[in-house]
Amino acid sequence: MARTPTPGSPAAAGYRRRAEWEPHRCTWLVWPHCQDTWPGLDLGSAVAPAYIEMVRALREGETVRLIAQSDTHAQNVRQRLAAAGIESEIAPSTDEEEDAPPAVPVQLHVWPTDDEWIRDFGALVVRDDEGRRLATDWRFNAWGGKYPRTEQNNTVPELMATVHGLGREPFDVILEGGSIEVNGAGLAMTTESCLLNPNRNPERSRDDIEQLLLDGLGITETIWLGDGIAGDDTDGHVDDFARFVGERIVVVAHEPDASDANHAPLAAAAETLRQWRGRDGRGLEVHTLPMPPALYHEGERLPASYANFLIGNAAVLMPSFGVPQDAAAAETLERLTGRPVVRIPARALVWGLGACHCLSQDVPL
Repeated sequence: MARTPTPGSPAAAGYRRRAEWEPHRCTWLVWPHCQDTWPGLDLGSAVAPAYIEMVRALREGETVRLIAQSDTHAQNVRQRLAAAGIESEIAPSTDEEEDAPPAVPVQLHVWPTDDEWIRDFGALVVRDDEGRRLATDWRFNAWGGKYPRTEQNNTVPELMATVHGLGREPFDVILEGGSIEVNGAGLAMTTESCLLNPNRNPERSRDDIEQLLLDGLGITETIWLGDGIAGDDTDGHVDDFARFVGERIVVVAHEPDASDANHAPLAAAAETLRQWRGRDGRGLEVHTLPMPPALYHEGERLPASYANFLIGNAAVLMPSFGVPQDAAAAETLERLTGRPVVRIPARALVWGLGACHCLSQDVPL
């Protein structure tokens, strides 16, 4: 039976989370600053070059909003971007021309954060059919309490709402943006291993979670998948292995090696997606993405995956690993999205246990 939104909720007012391929107002990134995110790597020489390429690709089609930790950090970031031929400026505290993008497409905001994974702690902006937007603000507990600091990350939705002149709707519920994948028409994919994990919302049932997804994000149907990929410290974020690229078109990562730890969970996810039927009786068109060869750091598996791509207005930003599988993954995404694919060097990024999608948060137009 179809659920109904709770009176007074964003969904009851007509808001819903939009698909990533719909037009963006901007995309937010946190410039790398936390050494604990990438232990043993030099952030300037190893990590920042990938960020520069992300900014370069995104700015062709939308505003890029970068968060820096201090005035000094912001100036250092500007200098680094300028050396790469990318103009930027310090942004005003609020977006005074909300109907028009800023003249300089790369805007810096000074706001301290605990780390860089803004997909999981940034506001999830929802939109109604008349173009009104609202920042939904969910609690973040560092992926089930795995890391000690969350206080600063939990203030970022306030920054985003202020910059965009949006109302902010707080939810006293743990929810990370990377744990859900939406098609913009009320359908979402998620994983039991994450959203039903007792380290998130132990007092909430599956029914409770589905009602909250409806109330906050306009999700009317949810596809529950099982486990995520090996090496993912988030308890199985869906954005590392299964993604929408059309309203009823999904890509799911595929590992052909039966001895690999990812083979069974990815095969199970693909089968669930192929068998799924919505309330309207329609299913999904399911395509596969290759997996790169297994990557390790000090003997620990890293969550390297092409599925952690970001669909920008002008291009798809795809993690690349300097291996033959890069080309096949890029061809698949370009064919299915109809947008050019920019390969972002991600060996250093995934050392921190994430890549392009995990490090970004898009805001709908």
